[in-house]
Amino acid sequence: MLRMRYRIKNILYKDPESLLDKEITVSGWIRTVRDQKSFAFIELNDGSCLANLQIIADSALLSPDLTTGASVAITGTLKKSQGKNQSLELAAQKIHLYGRCDPTSYPLQKKRHSFEFLRTIAHLRPRTNTQGAVARVRNGLAFATHLFFQKRGFLYVHTPLITGSDCEGGGEMFRVTTLNDSKDLSKDFFGKAAYLTVSGQLEGEIYACALSDIYTFGPTFRAENSNTSRHLAEFWMIEPEMAFADLQDNMECAESYLKFCLNYVLEHCFDDLQFFDQFIEKGLVERLRAVTNSSFAHLTYTEALEILKKAPQKFEFPVDWGADLQSEHERYLAEQYCKKPVIITDYTAAIKSFYMRANDDGKTVAAMDILVPKIGEIVGGSQREDRKDLLERKIETLGLKREDYWWYLELREYGSVPHAGFGLGFERLVLFVTGMENIRDVIPFPRYPGHVEF
Repeated sequence: MLRMRYRIKNILYKDPESLLDKEITVSGWIRTVRDQKSFAFIELNDGSCLANLQIIADSALLSPDLTTGASVAITGTLKKSQGKNQSLELAAQKIHLYGRCDPTSYPLQKKRHSFEFLRTIAHLRPRTNTQGAVARVRNGLAFATHLFFQKRGFLYVHTPLITGSDCEGGGEMFRVTTLNDSKDLSKDFFGKAAYLTVSGQLEGEIYACALSDIYTFGPTFRAENSNTSRHLAEFWMIEPEMAFADLQDNMECAESYLKFCLNYVLEHCFDDLQFFDQFIEKGLVERLRAVTNSSFAHLTYTEALEILKKAPQKFEFPVDWGADLQSEHERYLAEQYCKKPVIITDYTAAIKSFYMRANDDGKTVAAMDILVPKIGEIVGGSQREDRKDLLERKIETLGLKREDYWWYLELREYGSVPHAGFGLGFERLVLFVTGMENIRDVIPFPRYPGHVEF
C-alpha cells in the first residue's frame, strides 16, 4: 500500500514550485487516456478540485486495465508542462492499479449526460465535473455557515429529528411508528404520535432563552407531495435564534450571513464558480458579487402588493391583500423591480405561523422573508411571540392542541424575553450560488415523492 500521497489541489495551487522535480505519489480516478503508441497522456482526478493532473506514462507502464473510471496511484516526478492546456505534469515511474473499471458498461463515458439521467446513478454522479463542483461549493457554504455563527458567539445546538410538535402547524409531517395496524398510540414506541421534524426552531428557542444566541444546522422533513424544482422531502435547514433581539436584529443577521457565505465561496471555491459561470449560468460570478456589494432592499408586505398590482405583466396567481406571495411574485420583486435581494416585512397574520409576534395593528406580524433573484424566498424568519396570552390565543384560534405546546408556553411564563430567528433552506442557498436549476441536483441523495433510492 502506498502511504504518502499528494492531493491534486495542493499540487496545482498550494505551492507547486516546491514540488518541481521531486518524486511524489498521487491517487485518483482516470478521466481519459490518450495513447500515443510510445507513451500515453492520462488525465487523473481525485475530487479535490475541478482540474485534472496530466500524467505522461511510457508504454511499458501501460496496460489494458488503465481505462476511464479505473482507480490508480501513480508515482512520478513533477515537471513543468510543455503543453498549452496545463502548467504541470507528472512523469510517471510507477502505476499501481487499485480498481478496474469495465469500459463497456461504465455509464460515465466522456460525454455530456443529462442531470435527470445522473440522478438514476447517484452512486456514480459525484465523479462528474458538475456534481464534484456542487459538492465542493456545498462544503464551502457549510463551513462558512459554522464560521459565521461561531465568530458571532453563537452556540451550535443539535435539535431532535423526532418530535411530537408540528412547528409550522401545516400537518405535512412524516409519522414515526413501530405499529402495523393498531391505532392505540399508547402501544406505539413513544406512547404517543411522533413525527420527523419539519424544523428545529421551537427547540432552538428553548436554548436561546437560556444561552442567548444559538443556531441549528441539520436535516428536516416535509411530507408535501410536491414535484417542483424547488422542493424536497428531506433537506437541510440553518436556523439561528437570538435572545433579546427584535426584527431589525434578525434582518441584519440574515443579510450579513448571506453576504459572508457568498464572499467565502467567491474566495475559496472560485474555480468551481467559474465552471458554473461557463457551463450552467452565464454571469453567475458577477451576480454573486453584486449581491455582496449591495444593501438589500426593504419593502413591507403591503407595499409589495401595491407594486405587484401595478406591474406591467400578468401573473398566474392573483395579488390580493391577505394572500401569500407566490414564486412568480417573489421573483418579479427581486429580479425586475428591485434588481437585487429584497426583504419583505410585516406580512398579514393569516398566512404566517402561530409563533410570530403580532404587530400593534392587529392584522400583521413581525415577520420577514428575504427574496433573491432566480430563487425567490431563501430566508424566512420573524420576531417570536413572547407574550403568553397572545400565543395561547393564537394556538386556540388555529385549532392546535395546547398540550403539545405546554413547554413552549412555559418559556413565556418563566423569564420571557424578546427573541427572533430565521430559517434558511441550505439547498436553496446552494442552488442560488451554483446557478443550478433543480434542487435535486444540489443535494447528494435527493428524496422526493416516489424516490428514495441510494
